[in-house]
Amino acid sequence: MPPTEEIVCTAEDCFLDLFENHYTYDVPEEFDVSELSCPVCGGTDCLRPVEL
Repeated sequence: MPPTEEIVCTAEDCFLDLFENHYTYDVPEEFDVSELSCPVCGGTDCLRPVEL
């Protein structure tokens, strides 16, 4: 099953608190949250993966 990751936006002015990102089977090993942007505020340095 392809990986799924929950991501939190920590930007104070953004109303999005959590979203789930679904990857394909061919996602590169070195890919991480720093390469994504928030779908609401567009920020990149405000995203943090949820650690379970």
